[in-house]
Amino acid sequence: MNPLTSELRISNFIFRSHSTTSQEDRMAKKNQHVVPSGDGWGVRGAGNSRLTSKHPTQAAAIDAGRTISRNQGSELVIHRPNGQIRAKDSHGSDNFPPKG
Repeated sequence: MNPLTSELRISNFIFRSHSTTSQEDRMAKKNQHVVPSGDGWGVRGAGNSRLTSKHPTQAAAIDAGRTISRNQGSELVIHRPNGQIRAKDSHGSDNFPPKG
């Protein structure tokens, strides 16, 4: 057997073994942002240009964003009408949970 061929086969095996991931690993854990949108409020995934959902009130958008964040294990970022961040709510695993 040619040594180069066996290395290639080993590399292919290693590549295949590392390419298998769980559904949770493949699922994007994008932070969800509650943002002002025209005459209402919207929920937008981090880095997205389009809204995931649009709502008449900020409270309705927060509820929808919180549901998405919990399902994804991501963070909910709530913005003020001027765009500043008002609050953050983490729904993922916390590396530094509060003591107490």
